[in-house]
Amino acid sequence: MVPYLMAGIPDEHAFPSALASIAESADAIEVGLPYSDPLMDGPMIASAGERALRNGVGPARALELVGEAETGDTPRIVMTYYNPIHRAGEQDFCERVAAGGGSGLIVPDLPLEESDSLRAVAAAHGLAWIPLVAPTSPVERVEALVASCTGFVYAVSSLGVTGVRESLSERAAAVTEACRAATDLPVLVGIGVSNATQAVEACRSADGVVIGSAVVRAVLEEGGPVAASFLRDVRSALDAG
Repeated sequence: MVPYLMAGIPDEHAFPSALASIAESADAIEVGLPYSDPLMDGPMIASAGERALRNGVGPARALELVGEAETGDTPRIVMTYYNPIHRAGEQDFCERVAAGGGSGLIVPDLPLEESDSLRAVAAAHGLAWIPLVAPTSPVERVEALVASCTGFVYAVSSLGVTGVRESLSERAAAVTEACRAATDLPVLVGIGVSNATQAVEACRSADGVVIGSAVVRAVLEEGGPVAASFLRDVRSALDAG
């Protein structure tokens, strides 16, 4: 189980403890860096990023905050768009991620064909590369994407932006199986996994789930401890199978 949290929420001072709370029952945590043009993010995560930016938490400060959080041995995966990486420089950016205890990178708007340089720099700093595979990807594309992977494969369950959905997309199993056919690495389902029932359903074919908008909403509306309680329930459901 990999929960997601936008860096800098609910505010700069409370973020490290919120991140530590959601890490308690997680196998890894994904941390989004605030960015002004989040193409993949739905309303909940986009507004969380805007809130962080208004409070003065940009990508550089976000990476510092990630480093300040006490999450034990739980791996920290940084999710960002490519523009902040380009602005900082790939070398400098990866150095900062690694210095803050980062274990991997997710860069959803960087095409595979343009990722060679960043993947090489990330690898040199011990950062896993985690590609996203869309449910519409043909077999050849799936094979190429997962061949670039050095962490887990992020199987996108539905088209569109992130967000809480009433049910798991019927495409989740198909994209998971397509990834499984191309790699022995773990395949996790994300986008639209919002509760324990959907997580268990996704894991009938996948190795795990990424849960984003539901976690962000819980942190913003009720705080880190409530988000942690929600994730413990999901963890229990997954462990029970």
